[in-house]
Amino acid sequence: MSTVIQASTEIDLEDAAVARKKPENSTDRELVARLVDQARAEGVELVGENGLLGRLTKLVLESALEGEITDHLGYDKHERNGGETTNSRNGSRSKTVITDVGPVEITVPRDRDGSFEPRIVRKRQRRLSGVDEMVISLAAKGLTTGEISAHLAEVYGAEVSKQTISTITDKVLDGMAEWQNRPLDLVYPVIFVDAIHVKLRDGQVANRPIYVAMAVTVDGERDILGLWAGDGGEGAKFWLHVLTEIKNRGVADALMVVCDGLKGLPQAIEQVWPQAIVQTCVVHLLRASFRYAARQHWDAIAKALKPVYTAPTEAAALERFYEFAEVWGGKYPAIVKLWEDAWAEFVPFLNFDTEIRRVICSTNAIESVNARIRRAVKARGHFPNEQAALKCVYMAIMSLDPTGKGRKRWITRWKAALNAFAITFEGRLTPTTR
Repeated sequence: MSTVIQASTEIDLEDAAVARKKPENSTDRELVARLVDQARAEGVELVGENGLLGRLTKLVLESALEGEITDHLGYDKHERNGGETTNSRNGSRSKTVITDVGPVEITVPRDRDGSFEPRIVRKRQRRLSGVDEMVISLAAKGLTTGEISAHLAEVYGAEVSKQTISTITDKVLDGMAEWQNRPLDLVYPVIFVDAIHVKLRDGQVANRPIYVAMAVTVDGERDILGLWAGDGGEGAKFWLHVLTEIKNRGVADALMVVCDGLKGLPQAIEQVWPQAIVQTCVVHLLRASFRYAARQHWDAIAKALKPVYTAPTEAAALERFYEFAEVWGGKYPAIVKLWEDAWAEFVPFLNFDTEIRRVICSTNAIESVNARIRRAVKARGHFPNEQAALKCVYMAIMSLDPTGKGRKRWITRWKAALNAFAITFEGRLTPTTR
């Protein structure tokens, strides 16, 4: 089998020199088609162990390494040194590297004085960069180290230990620290704050909050400002610490801060940004309402509450709320009390343009971020420590919107809202000092 592949490769390499006179795309297709046809005719698999792609990867890597040592020594293989240097080739050694097409055994040339440092496959390197990126991508989707190891073994035939996978994903920690401390914008039209609860094994498994702050920039882009691991249940005191850190990183003003109904949080926000309008997140209110209701009534309750948070004015919203309380207050008085307690922070957005309402009440704003985080966290079950939890959440949010389509949608929809914010909060979108 090896002889067949080698012969096929040699034939095509010879033909390649002649074919250079043809158009490049045509030549590439002809060479690839001929090589694939020959492999199929001889029963050689395209992928898998000893597959065609693996052999081609081996050929490319070894050719690149040979070119590197030629540049290093200053003369081609089988040529005389010429006396310009005392160094020379000194055979080769074999090593196996894990690539995107599976494990590939290659021969790495050596020089006599040991000064050759290959770049394409570095000394002691056992994985090409594409494999590391694949591992990080799988981890960001919520796969555990054991699941990633099993996936690589099943799909690529590569044996990668759980410890190695953990080491690969640890590479994101430096980037996470830099990201967490980066300077922020002077002002944000809207900042969303929320907490996701994870399970940490600290003596015993317990729930711990991971605090998430997400902003909409003046340009209409979604920006995750940071992640913070709390030391107990979610609390306004820790949120004050988080918001103060955000301010210290350059945020002089936030026009609106959207949050859940956590007691004391509005006061913490006011202490950091006195002019900010605190808006209770409608999605959180709805979720909290459903906790007090039987599952079969969720749809009816959601339908009855919609006229409240879509009312054109606060007076109209209050009227619709009285109607809701009359129908459902007898069965679920806790829902009525929940909305009454949150009313002061619920109604501010009713005084604003519909474009501003659409931004701050959008379920897609923070919910898409939270959904991705929850999927990743749920797959892990619990974490051994705080750093492991933060690493998982960080990789999850870094994998958001990989194609950039979501960012384009946000920017496209933003212009009308930007005009509404500029008029409503005149002069505050472009502060002159921090």
